[in-house]
Amino acid sequence: MAYKDEYEIARLFTDGSFDKQIAAAFDGDLRFEFHLAPPLLARKDPATGRPKKISFGPWIKPIFGILAKFKFLRGTPFDPFGYSEERKMERKLLADYLALLDELTIALNGKNRALAVAIASIPEKIRGFGPVKARSLTAAKAEEAVLLTQFRNAAKGGQAAPVAAAAE
Repeated sequence: MAYKDEYEIARLFTDGSFDKQIAAAFDGDLRFEFHLAPPLLARKDPATGRPKKISFGPWIKPIFGILAKFKFLRGTPFDPFGYSEERKMERKLLADYLALLDELTIALNGKNRALAVAIASIPEKIRGFGPVKARSLTAAKAEEAVLLTQFRNAAKGGQAAPVAAAAE
């Protein structure tokens, strides 16, 4: 249930571990260039509909440091990123997941345990940002629907299908 939003990306680039990894892997005087599609700045590519990435030089790292300090805004009405469709969808996904866990817990039995674990693991398949996340979400939700139908049937006393077959 961890967030990987703008605040978290900023923290990851500024907590020191990124710089240590780069220093261990490369020698010399390095120049960083970051290719980002900030939700408030990126324009959509008319051909693909995807946000166009913008190139930012090393001057952006101090801004990451400032942004990381504003994590306390996450989830508040003052979060400028919280109004995007992606953040609204993420909040809904979290609420839906918690409700789903309640359902799984109530109906859990020996016949549907493997299905419950597979369903509870579905969010691990939702990765990326923007269009990448949208694609992985569509695939994950399709798999969840199949598994959830099987889980509900097994909870009613029906036969649970093997989990590996359910995911296909």
